[in-house]
Amino acid sequence: MAGKLRARRVQIISIAALSTLGIYTLVRLSTAPPSIPHVYLSPSKHDAHIPGTSPARPGQAQVPIPLPIPDAALSPTDTTAATSSPPPILKPSKEPSPAPPGTQHPISYLISAAEEEMGKMVARQSKTLEQAVAEYRRRYGMPPPPRFDEWYAFARERGVRLPDEFDGVADLLTPFWGLTPATVRSRASEAMGFAGNALLGVQVRRGAVAHMSGGSDWHRKAVSGMLASFVRHLPDMDLAFNVHDEPRVVVPHDDLARLVARARAGPMAAVAVVAKPKNRFSTDPAEKSSSSSSSSDSNSDTRPRPKGLAPEGGFDHVGTTRFNMYAHQSTWLHSRSSCGPDTPARALDDSERADDLSGSLAGELGFVRNATALSDICLSPSLATSFGFFERPNAFSVVQELFPIFSSSKISSYSDIVYPSPWYWYEKVAYDDGQDPGWQDKKAKLYWRGSTTGGYSRNGGWRMHHRQRMVDRINGDGDASQAKILVRGQGKGKGGGGGGSSWEAKQVARKRFSSLFDVSFSHVGQCDPADCEAQERHFSVKGRTRPETAWRYRHLLDVDGNGFSGRFYAFLRSRSLVYKLSVFREWHADWVRPWVHYVPMSLRGDEWLELVRFFSGGDGGGGEEDAEDGDVLGEKLALQGRDWANKALRNEDLEVWFFRLLLEYGRVVDDERESIGFSL
Repeated sequence: MAGKLRARRVQIISIAALSTLGIYTLVRLSTAPPSIPHVYLSPSKHDAHIPGTSPARPGQAQVPIPLPIPDAALSPTDTTAATSSPPPILKPSKEPSPAPPGTQHPISYLISAAEEEMGKMVARQSKTLEQAVAEYRRRYGMPPPPRFDEWYAFARERGVRLPDEFDGVADLLTPFWGLTPATVRSRASEAMGFAGNALLGVQVRRGAVAHMSGGSDWHRKAVSGMLASFVRHLPDMDLAFNVHDEPRVVVPHDDLARLVARARAGPMAAVAVVAKPKNRFSTDPAEKSSSSSSSSDSNSDTRPRPKGLAPEGGFDHVGTTRFNMYAHQSTWLHSRSSCGPDTPARALDDSERADDLSGSLAGELGFVRNATALSDICLSPSLATSFGFFERPNAFSVVQELFPIFSSSKISSYSDIVYPSPWYWYEKVAYDDGQDPGWQDKKAKLYWRGSTTGGYSRNGGWRMHHRQRMVDRINGDGDASQAKILVRGQGKGKGGGGGGSSWEAKQVARKRFSSLFDVSFSHVGQCDPADCEAQERHFSVKGRTRPETAWRYRHLLDVDGNGFSGRFYAFLRSRSLVYKLSVFREWHADWVRPWVHYVPMSLRGDEWLELVRFFSGGDGGGGEEDAEDGDVLGEKLALQGRDWANKALRNEDLEVWFFRLLLEYGRVVDDERESIGFSL
């Protein structure tokens, strides 16, 4: 009897506990923000070539960051919240790597070093097809793709300056070698078969664009125009172009590591040892396969369609999709899933979250010394609460398997295939040389106008968006009223290293240098009504201006929005000096260099004032004459960027890069990829 009573008592307690747990769960579900799936990654060995990963280094400079601010504390209806400035990105407890030693200003040093490296890179470019083939094999350990000779002639005819600099293409496509060609083809077709996937689909058949679907009218015209001059050299393929600003493909780290390992040990290793690969694609018409082919072999139209390639004229309808939509939700957990387990972004404990600034910034003010490391989100967990895309993007439709999606830009941890943006090719932001005065006739100010794009604001989230933080800090609002500049010191400066530096940081009132800046929003959008109203109260919105207004200023600021900034090329073509604040990566990373063609800016912003002050001649209205003649150097850099943009960022250059990308992609999706390629 006693045993039955004990059993009954245990049963009652269990029911009560389950009821309590059920009530607690309901409460949590009703109050918590929408959940985002967690991806649990195995501790696979770090691979330096996997996008978005970086090995931990002994003694790396790590700076703790604040935890995300609860939504309740960011209520846009709270008067205090509506007028307060964004929280600081980083606690200034530790410095980046030391500034360069000597008496030279750090900015001058960075420019000199970058120009020297750029000069060496230009000088070592291949001058002949034989040299280009040898350089390709040296870099990538395998023969170039079929029709490499056609591509090289195409590039030479258009006067391309850097025919060897395509490391970005290799990095983008290496993981796809880890899938079978049929899988890559079928995933492209599958993605375009679902109507809601926001993709522009293109079919290339028999050397021509056979079908296009989706996308806007200008996008279709631009992509078709970009392909027109070289499509006859391409094999049959289906191409899926992303119409969103935001990237679409993020693969968990362990999956990506396995794909890269399989690629290198399997098909890439197999083709590497082929001495005389076949200079053809398997979908080529027989008469193109060899000059000795007989007419009886010309049977390309009767060959079976490769598995996974869509039927010509359209894409088969797919009822479900592997893409998931998370618009207006945090994307950080998705984005960091591709980072190595030993990187700062994957820290297990909140107290361990710290940015590794040692590889990207230099000196006490944090001048950018490595733009690639700067945009590596795996090194900067602070981006979760300081960059709009991670806090709450305007659109986000993502797949967590490797799909061949072509995007105009991407985050470092994503696996989208980046290609030259049709936005640039179509000149959606035009440059009019006739309205661009000379350097001395421009206003000596840093100019920016733009809208509150970059993320969608809800519950006060705009305080964690990069554009809002930038405008607040530059204008010296709230906690940003104080800033630092560099002045000549008598001894070792705080930013010095090695033998010390004669430049020391000095704290000043930012308002003293307000005459150097004209930075404001022109429009408030992408926000809930309460958040829009809060931003309109907080910021001095100046209204929209005509695009040519920018050419009146010596210093032009270019900032990421929902994705890359489409103004960059127009700005570079001007006679103004371009300052760029960017986390999104584009195709031109191998070709356009910071400190040679533009001025890179960190997201932290400690160096912003000194950058503009330096390139304004050092005085800037603040009574300080401690800088070198930065105004002369600023004009030189502006004209250098302009000259390079007119030589290396023409539509012809975009087409050459796109042609090379699609030749490489064509080999990846070819069933005979282990035996095809180009050799002399």
